[in-house]
Amino acid sequence: MAETGIGKRTIRDVGVRDKTVLVRADLNVPLEDGRIADDARIRASLPTIQYLRERNARVVLCSHLGRPKGKPHPDMSLRVVGERLAQLLGEPVAFAEDCVGSLARTAIDDSANGVVLLENLRFHAGEEANDPAFAEQLAALAQLYVNDAFGAAHRAHASTSAIARFLPAVAGLLLESEVKYLGALVADPPRPFAAIIGGAKVSSKIDAVRHLLPKVDLMLIGGGMANTFLVAQGFPVGKSLLEPDLVETAKQVNAEAARTGKRLLLPVDAVVAPAPAEDAVPAVVAIDSIPDDQLILDIGPRTVSSFVEALRDMKGVVWNGPMGVFEMPAFAKGSYALAHAVADLDATTVVGGGETAQLVAEAGVSQRITHVSTGGGASLEMLEGKPLPGVEALEDMPK
Repeated sequence: MAETGIGKRTIRDVGVRDKTVLVRADLNVPLEDGRIADDARIRASLPTIQYLRERNARVVLCSHLGRPKGKPHPDMSLRVVGERLAQLLGEPVAFAEDCVGSLARTAIDDSANGVVLLENLRFHAGEEANDPAFAEQLAALAQLYVNDAFGAAHRAHASTSAIARFLPAVAGLLLESEVKYLGALVADPPRPFAAIIGGAKVSSKIDAVRHLLPKVDLMLIGGGMANTFLVAQGFPVGKSLLEPDLVETAKQVNAEAARTGKRLLLPVDAVVAPAPAEDAVPAVVAIDSIPDDQLILDIGPRTVSSFVEALRDMKGVVWNGPMGVFEMPAFAKGSYALAHAVADLDATTVVGGGETAQLVAEAGVSQRITHVSTGGGASLEMLEGKPLPGVEALEDMPK
């Protein structure tokens, strides 16, 4: 795989020493009963923070958490994130009760040359509205803007897009790494190259399928979205999730794969049950024998064997979307088996964020994947070939 730059300036390309730097991080962590359930996104932000601190920069962090819909919400405060960040950094993290205005300014001024975390950006409606006035208020807090929030880079929000009008804007180390891995793998992959596409709906992945199909040697399709492709080939899928309006599109993709000699593999058997319930009794059936009253909830063992064998010689793999309802143990075996198979490959392997990142973590193989993305929606849009507003807004490298 060719090592390619992202075409944008990064924190290594500009002077940061002794400056006040506003870092847009992705600290949108899952919370359970007010506690952080998974701190992976906080940990992913550490290299950029530490790079800046080593150069005596004052680091002002901003992020969103949840969907408070433009109003303060106590259950979505970033204060708990600041406490965990302080533990990981081994130094105090000041917390500002607001992300703009006098409360933010006072917290920054009182912090000397430390780290400050601003309150949830989405407590202000201007954030999601990409409001220039709100962006200008954020920009007034610093001398340099750094986007390190790959997970939010596909959103044109005030803290990812409009803010670049008011400050010099560069990429952080995490954003750079994410764009490099995903961009290089798709632009110039090692051969043979495979894409594994899963998840619930064809409608959310069809653009990625179409963009990747000409670039891959092999495409494996599983999860709920495979049902629409199976119907396109004449197989009944019982009560399974189906998008009838996309059956014709699936036929076109099947035909294009056949016309161009691309291997496109679908499930040959499935794990079915009357409902995706914890007490469901699963059964394995051939794909041409799905009962009318059953749902396909995972790929079956023959499909696992077929997929694993097809992947054996691959030198590049990109994976986005689970093979079934992996949140329930009865329907997780296919996804877990594939995760271990991908981890065992002698290949460059990149896993899209969101559910797929959670899946490989639960399977215990994250450390054996070349790159696990922190951004589900952003990684998917990169696989679709779409520009990311949060990346596009940054300063270009001089030519």
